[in-house]
Amino acid sequence: MKKPIQVFRGEHLESSHDIHVAVVNNEGKLLYSYGNPMRLTFPRSSMKPFQAVPLIETGTAVRFDYSPREISLSCASHNGEIYHREAVFNILSRIGLNEDALQCGTHIPRDMESYKQLIREGKELTPVFSNCSGKHSGMLATAVHMNEDVTTYREINHPVQQRIMDVIEDICDIKKEQIQLGVDGCGVPVHQLPLYNTALGFARLAKPDEVVKTHRKEALERIRESMMMHPEMVAGTNRFDTDLMNAFKGRMVAKVGAEAVQCIGLVEEGIGIAIKVEDGGVRATTVAAMEVLKQLGYADEKIYQTLKDYVLAPVLNARNEVIGKIKADYILEKA
Repeated sequence: MKKPIQVFRGEHLESSHDIHVAVVNNEGKLLYSYGNPMRLTFPRSSMKPFQAVPLIETGTAVRFDYSPREISLSCASHNGEIYHREAVFNILSRIGLNEDALQCGTHIPRDMESYKQLIREGKELTPVFSNCSGKHSGMLATAVHMNEDVTTYREINHPVQQRIMDVIEDICDIKKEQIQLGVDGCGVPVHQLPLYNTALGFARLAKPDEVVKTHRKEALERIRESMMMHPEMVAGTNRFDTDLMNAFKGRMVAKVGAEAVQCIGLVEEGIGIAIKVEDGGVRATTVAAMEVLKQLGYADEKIYQTLKDYVLAPVLNARNEVIGKIKADYILEKA
């Protein structure tokens, strides 16, 4: 049976991926789908914009004078480039904590030049290089502002995490009792919910209007505008989220999640898109996402040409030669 995302070596099909898609408006109507739009999914880092809502609602961002760049960073899965790291250090300095307060762990950053520089200097990786250090610094800032324990902020019963649960329940329209929990790669709770509800959350992030509470509307708008104003803080150089938001200039908000999740909110239309690649193959996510946008009739050919390597992704060999392609071959079903 033909699968929706196909990987070719030369002109020959080599591999393929199944996907699930939910396209939902901000009132909760399922507009289009592919596969199972109710698939239980851990959206992983796609939930970061919602995890940042308490940063705004508690007054933390005002107290510590968060700029739009720093709010965007709080929603980030960043490359660990120097400007990402400097922004995290700046936040930590203002809230009176050191880098060792970050409990996100360490990993090799996507920005290999930063990693090579670290090796040349004989230094060790530290938590600020983690793609989640912006999110963790935001959680710490909220705990400091609310006079809460900063050593246990990762635990599900901590007020930081309970506020996040309240936000997800409200914006994604799902009872807390129905949200299953796991542990994310950076050590904080991660939330499992139907793909439909994730898409609904992004529809409301894109256009909260009258469908969410007034104070929450203002928080979502501030987060959305910060992400679109500074997409380089959300991801970084040569990243889909950054390039997509730059190309569409204020018309969409986007956030990737680990294990091949991609979420997009269309601002003018109030539409949310949530995509999950069944086998976790991240190489399929951008191709799947661009195909959804094309089938929705979103934007023009000039923009798709700018993003052509995401529309029809090249397969490269070790010599950086194009030796194949990844393409989409599916049709959304209208609800």
